[in-house]
Amino acid sequence: MIDRYSRPEMREIWSEENKLARWLDIELAACDAFAEIGLMPADAAARLRERASVNVERVQEIEAITRHDVAAFVQSIEEVVGAEDGRFIHFGLTSSDILDTAFALQLVQAGNILIEGLDALATAIRKRAVEHRHTVMVGRSHGIHAEPTTVGHVLAIWYDEVKRNRRRLVAAIETVSVGKLSGSVGTFTHVPPSVEERVCAQLGLRPAPASNQVIQRDRHAEYFCAMALIASSLEKFAVQVRHWQRTEVSEAEEFFHKGQKGSSSMPHKRNPVLSENVTGLARLVRGYVMPALENVALWHERDISHSSVERVAAPDATVTLDFAIHRLTGLIDKLVFYPDNMMRNLRKTRGLVFSQRVLMALIQAGVGRDTAYSLVQRNAMRAWEQELDFPALVREDDDIRANLSETDIEECFDLQHNLRHLDAIFARVFEEQGDDRPREHA
Repeated sequence: MIDRYSRPEMREIWSEENKLARWLDIELAACDAFAEIGLMPADAAARLRERASVNVERVQEIEAITRHDVAAFVQSIEEVVGAEDGRFIHFGLTSSDILDTAFALQLVQAGNILIEGLDALATAIRKRAVEHRHTVMVGRSHGIHAEPTTVGHVLAIWYDEVKRNRRRLVAAIETVSVGKLSGSVGTFTHVPPSVEERVCAQLGLRPAPASNQVIQRDRHAEYFCAMALIASSLEKFAVQVRHWQRTEVSEAEEFFHKGQKGSSSMPHKRNPVLSENVTGLARLVRGYVMPALENVALWHERDISHSSVERVAAPDATVTLDFAIHRLTGLIDKLVFYPDNMMRNLRKTRGLVFSQRVLMALIQAGVGRDTAYSLVQRNAMRAWEQELDFPALVREDDDIRANLSETDIEECFDLQHNLRHLDAIFARVFEEQGDDRPREHA
């Protein structure tokens, strides 16, 4: 997944080069912190920062022998800087001090890219919502015609959902923005808490208030759950597009490029391939939630059952979600709407979508609710079963006419009455909001 779908920015985060570079950042920050409190020669720390570098190929060569990634990394650094200064690399630390702190940095980097993607998606949705604020379409419940709405209203709901997902992701990024340099079981036996505090501050992280050998995995599970919720929203939007594009509905469709082919056998086909793709990608992202939740329960101070999961799940889920967000953003930006077909579908049930308005008018005129419901329903069922005009049946019903004037009945079928609060909805959804972007991290 990572090679096929990733954008360069996201791919770089999960590269070996970036991972090892973050490891080196942590190691050197630890040396600086040790030197500041007098537990390491200041000149040695200075030389390490000046001379230390990472060679991915050499680390991999050593790891083939040691079968331990951090040990191979530490050995490769010592080879570069020499044994005299190299002995201070990884001083007092355990592997998870490096792994988990670096993992936090990577998750923050990936999360910030996802935030940028959500912002672009929200912008695209907002633009189309404003454009189609008053483009009338029938609303549906259970797939059945309900009452009139507008394309803009549907998209305003989507926009609001994207903003909620953004806030969830910002919160999840904050939750994983912690590092630990507390040693083998988290008791700071060989590393003073002040070193951890200095390193985390330099990296733009917070120290985990308490840890054992690892940062607790409920933090990471929250991050994966936030991604899964985003994926589910993307699928929700995509499924709506797929329904709109059905031949029998034909209210909207994905942009069809010149020269594009929808089928190898049927030249007429124009399929919702992008939204179907987003649907499938959402399933993949959600698939990593359960392993992330199961990672929470580790043995005692740690085991490494979580490690193999995260090495696959973190790159795969973030890359896949990033791709899905950008795919859906482009889809919405170019989505083609067909207002004439929307109005044709709205009229297909010959006025039945206004049945509740007639019900309300009768109740307001003093008719009991159950009686009023029966009066409206008998005309609605007749209109449905015999394909008759519902407004005409209402006008011909003596029981209804005994309670409603001709003007009252006309008002029941005024489309604008259903849409009169759209501006209020838009004001609620699109009013300016405070900046909820995550804080910058090194």
